[in-house]
Amino acid sequence: MSMFSSRNWREYPQRYRGEASKFKKSGKTYYPPRSVDPETGDTEFELVKLPDTGKVVTYTVIRTAPAQWGDISPYAIAIVELEDGTRLMGQIADVDVDEVKIGMEVRVEFRRIQTEGHHGVLSYGHKFVPKWW
Repeated sequence: MSMFSSRNWREYPQRYRGEASKFKKSGKTYYPPRSVDPETGDTEFELVKLPDTGKVVTYTVIRTAPAQWGDISPYAIAIVELEDGTRLMGQIADVDVDEVKIGMEVRVEFRRIQTEGHHGVLSYGHKFVPKWW
């Protein structure tokens, strides 16, 4: 079974709902959710919905992509800091890779990430698009 099987994705519902854990002591938010704060050991948290906008902190451009993503290369992968300080990594979509810049405002969209084989399972997750898009 590959890591992108439907069973794997069904076991991570927060990927679909955009939920994160926010810890009471530190106030830090983690995505995907954790049950223990790795810095304080705190186990008291609440599930919160992630903000849908943020800014690019850093990025790289993939010009020679693995086979399953070869048809979309070149593409940009970025670390985005959301409005609440949570950082996520994902693909920047709907923009030429030469236009991606540090500090660029983006929003989170739920999109198809890949297809497992020609007739396989569709995997969905978050991607980032320019806020003006």
